[in-house]
Amino acid sequence: MNLKWCQSLIYVYFLLKFLTWAEGEVDPGFDPLEALHLSIVMVTGFLGCLGAIKESKCLLLRFFLFLLVILLAQLILLILFFVCMDQVNENAKKDLKEGLLLYHNENNLGMKNAWNIIQAEMRCCGVTDYTDWYPVLGENTVPDCCCMENPQGCGRNATTPVWRTGCYEKVKMWFHDNKHVLGTVGMCILIMQILGMAFSMTLFQHIHQTGKKYNA
Repeated sequence: MNLKWCQSLIYVYFLLKFLTWAEGEVDPGFDPLEALHLSIVMVTGFLGCLGAIKESKCLLLRFFLFLLVILLAQLILLILFFVCMDQVNENAKKDLKEGLLLYHNENNLGMKNAWNIIQAEMRCCGVTDYTDWYPVLGENTVPDCCCMENPQGCGRNATTPVWRTGCYEKVKMWFHDNKHVLGTVGMCILIMQILGMAFSMTLFQHIHQTGKKYNA
C-alpha cells in the first residue's frame, strides 16, 4: 500500500472522527437525558481520533469493536421496535396519559410547559384526542393552548373550537409523512458507521503490515 496514500487516509479519518466528537461537544440542546448518548459519541470519537493519530492497533481495534457493538444494538432495537410496534404504541399512549395527570403539579412545571408548547406548535390536543384532558381538568375543559384561537380561559368554554387530533397521532402522522427523509438520514448514519469501521480496519492492516511496534 502506498505510504503517502495511507497518511492521507489517516488525516481524512482523523478529521471524520474529530467532527463526530465535536458534534457531541457543541450540541446546544444538551439535556441530562442525553448524557449517555453524548458519552458514547465522545468515547467513540476519542478512540478513533487517538487511534488514527498514534497509529495504535489497540485503539483502532477497540474503536472497531465499539462501532460494531453500537451497530448491532441499533439493528436489534430496530427489529424489536417493528416486531413489538403495537405494544410500543399502547405503552407510549399509557405513559403519556399518565403524564397528563402531572399537568397541574407545581413540582413539574417543565411537564406543563412542554405540553403547552407541543400542543400550540403542533396544533393538537391531548394524547389520542382532546377528551384525554377531561379526567384531568374536568368535563369539556382543555388547556388554553388547545384552542384554535387561545384567549385567556378559552379552554373552559365548551363552544370554543379546539384542536381535536391528539399529539401522539400528530407525531405518528409526521413520521409517516417524513419517512423517506428519516430513512435517508438513517441510511447516511449507517454508511458513516460502516465507513468508520472500514477505515479503522484499513489503518489497522496498514500498521500491522508495516510492523509498527506501538500497539497501545
